[in-house]
Amino acid sequence: MKPHNKSILQALLVVFLWSTSWVFIKFGLKQISPLTFAGLRYSFAFFVLLGVLILQRKQLGKIVISRRTWLLLLLLAALLYAGAQGGQFIALAYMPSTSVNLLFSFSSVIVAIIGAAWLGERLTWHQWIGLALTLAGSWVYFFPASIPHGQMIGLIAALIALLSNSISTVVGRDINRSNQLSPLLVSLIPMGIGSGILLAVGVSIEGIPHIDLKGWVIILWLAVVNTAFAFTLWNHTLRTLTAIESSIINSTMMIWIPLLAVLILRETLTTRQVLGLVVTAVGAWIVQFRAYRKPLKVSGGG
Repeated sequence: MKPHNKSILQALLVVFLWSTSWVFIKFGLKQISPLTFAGLRYSFAFFVLLGVLILQRKQLGKIVISRRTWLLLLLLAALLYAGAQGGQFIALAYMPSTSVNLLFSFSSVIVAIIGAAWLGERLTWHQWIGLALTLAGSWVYFFPASIPHGQMIGLIAALIALLSNSISTVVGRDINRSNQLSPLLVSLIPMGIGSGILLAVGVSIEGIPHIDLKGWVIILWLAVVNTAFAFTLWNHTLRTLTAIESSIINSTMMIWIPLLAVLILRETLTTRQVLGLVVTAVGAWIVQFRAYRKPLKVSGGG
């Protein structure tokens, strides 16, 4: 299998795991406050990755991190964890997952604009068509979208998470395409900083939570599988995939999340919603089609 095709499949696996996280988060939020929940998840994941780093320290050799890379890692910690993940947990605590997911569907547009300016990864005309179809499919699926009255905190948190996640996609691509750090370190360093911020703020505002066995199982699963493993694999795929490709693959969560809601939460899908899912999937495929026709050329390695 070609490296690019393999990276696509790996990224799709990660996105599926992240989609299941929304179901687990909804269950966990019944007893754990959002910021503390997010802080515990990523703190446990950080220690798992730290253990892996200790075991692999001989293979990694001498680690040298430039000043610019340190600044990008700090920015990634603030955006991807404190901003995006913290905002997502708060949004899911106040809003339906479909409304949050609708807002997140516009991440591809933001990433396309930022990626073109920051990384020079411009889109071809048929990729723009695919991007337009992806957005159209999400609109067909969720229209008419309604934000519950009195839940402005959730809306603001979702918008913060959207912007933070979009910018972090480009920042992560910038770090990974240089090949200076291993995917493990790119996951470990920002996660340690970001989870510390989330946990400190969460406990100080929300207090110490009382968590039963089911809650701890959810936290540990999210930490080990959906975070430690998934984020490391995602950072590995960013060595090959462009920022917009990664964003489009990430947008397929719009397909997985409602399907999981049907299977697990027993929700129903209308004909219009199914049509929206199909249009979204076609749009994502069109954006990826260029990778099969012509190898991508990305400066800085990959």
